[in-house]
Amino acid sequence: MLTLHAADLVVPGGGRPAVPDGAVLVDGRVPAAVGPYATLAAAHPAARTRRWPGLLTPGFVHPCGAALLERAYHPDPREADELGTAPLTGDALAALAPTEARWGASARRGAQRLLAHGVVAVTGPLRRPAVVDAVRRAGLGVLPGPAGSGGTGDCAGPAVLDPLAGRSPAAVAAPPLVAGQGTATFAVFDVPDEAALAVRGAGTCVATVLAGRLVHRRR
Repeated sequence: MLTLHAADLVVPGGGRPAVPDGAVLVDGRVPAAVGPYATLAAAHPAARTRRWPGLLTPGFVHPCGAALLERAYHPDPREADELGTAPLTGDALAALAPTEARWGASARRGAQRLLAHGVVAVTGPLRRPAVVDAVRRAGLGVLPGPAGSGGTGDCAGPAVLDPLAGRSPAAVAAPPLVAGQGTATFAVFDVPDEAALAVRGAGTCVATVLAGRLVHRRR
């Protein structure tokens, strides 16, 4: 089934110009076309339309993926009274001493929280089997870190869920959306443009799509 994901502004990435009132035409897992919504809708009248507010981009690669998923514990909401809601690191993590099963559950929650920030891939490598499995099931990509990073990616300072904390959208942008190439992977943010996204952060994400599949939608 063809689906048109329409937004107020589509920024395909790769240095190509933004498209006001644009859309991405998705055919299964593949981006079939990127362009003005009116043009694509007229050419594909049978396509289903999903209209989103704000800015559609290729999404982000989080450089702190390993730190967030393998060196931080994401509490279950049922553990909030005991552990709070923020990721546990350092001494608090050491005191908890999660089992492998608990690491897997934490990574599943962490992956969902990353998707809710428009993250479509993380920098690896990931080494815990339970975390690797959770990330695979979530559909997040895992990209190698820069040479010489020692497996820590280019994560500097505290690891936080928002990939734009201290970084520009361009610095963590995922591969561009190109018709007929790669997968239909992107995120939508309820902001008018990239400048506003840089100021307000990735917590403005309203939808994340991985390989044509809607995996996060803000309620």
